[in-house]
Amino acid sequence: MLDTYRALLHGNRLEWQGAEPEKLPLDRGVEVFVTILDEEDSPTTAKARGAAMAAALERLAAAGGPKSFGDAAEWERHTRGERPLPRKLEEDTDASNPGETSRVLSGSSQ
Repeated sequence: MLDTYRALLHGNRLEWQGAEPEKLPLDRGVEVFVTILDEEDSPTTAKARGAAMAAALERLAAAGGPKSFGDAAEWERHTRGERPLPRKLEEDTDASNPGETSRVLSGSSQ
């Protein structure tokens, strides 16, 4: 598992926040992955997104909520195209007549 450290990026320089990586070589570069976490929305953008989410939830509630979509298990069966599993054909040696084989469907009674 890769070690993870918090840092602030200033231009092309990282400033460690909290624990620093141990044993970093000073004579060569070290490959790192950087994920930008500080993508703050403006208050206007966040407010607009919140209003859109509230409107969507109100429309869902007005339609009767999730129950208005019907039976979830039925939808899943329909979507997946559920069908009975195929039975496996097995070759069964006839004990009364060695060398003779008969085909038997597993799970069925004959």
